[in-house]
Amino acid sequence: MDLARPDLRPDPSLSRAEMESLQREIAAAATFADDHALDPDSVAVGEAASLADGLPPARSDAVANETLPGTGGAGDESEAPTVVGVDQAFLTDRDDGRPDAAVSAAVALRGGSVIEYASATTPLSIPYIPGLLAFREGDPILAALDALDADPDLLVCDGSGRIHYREAGLATHVGVLRDVPSVGVAKRLLCGEPDESTDERPEGWRTPICADDAVTTAEPGTVIGHAFQSRQYPNRKRVNPLYVSPGHRVSAETAVDLVAALCAGYKLPETTRLADAHAERAKGDAA
Repeated sequence: MDLARPDLRPDPSLSRAEMESLQREIAAAATFADDHALDPDSVAVGEAASLADGLPPARSDAVANETLPGTGGAGDESEAPTVVGVDQAFLTDRDDGRPDAAVSAAVALRGGSVIEYASATTPLSIPYIPGLLAFREGDPILAALDALDADPDLLVCDGSGRIHYREAGLATHVGVLRDVPSVGVAKRLLCGEPDESTDERPEGWRTPICADDAVTTAEPGTVIGHAFQSRQYPNRKRVNPLYVSPGHRVSAETAVDLVAALCAGYKLPETTRLADAHAERAKGDAA
């Protein structure tokens, strides 16, 4: 699929100042409001896949359109949106032990069932730098998406979207490049301040994350995402929340609703959980 904004593609050869300038352009090009036909019920996953015996097989459209155990849909799902999760594993250099290639995985779900897996292995040219993740992992993710036949109606990234120093995290950068609705799901808070303490919260709880002084492109107090308690233990609350933010063409409120619908008893949304497992499988094949 051609990029909507090839001029904004992450270039790891840029200087740090040039990268940050490009991110401000990405943020200016992004839409942090709902511009899609998605609703949580249309993407919901009713039951998580068991990975005890490996990844579930990808079903053909004809099979995926049937009522299947463990899916969020019933009856004909031919009009259900395609939700794509992306994640990565890394191959390390045998001499210095540092990651030198990314194995990027994309998993497409429709009606709660996997319809396609894709992966790509690409070299890494820069180390991880907080706030500049897209310049390390953006091109590998684009390569995995290019290997996918299905076009995503929603892209779920393992990383931040608007919860970012310049409102241009990985989910925003890739979402703008592909002009697809996207959300970021991060395990740690990069910047911003929760409205309430996130400690020991019950499952289903959420609170806004507001821009603080570290966010240089938004007014302080702007809601840039949510902390979301996707899973919790009933008697001992020790699971940390996810940090969910809009990437592109999705509002902060809808982003967390969509991610909640994709979580099926695990902390991570099913798209991310399956993409993580597929990345590890593809890494084993590439090693």
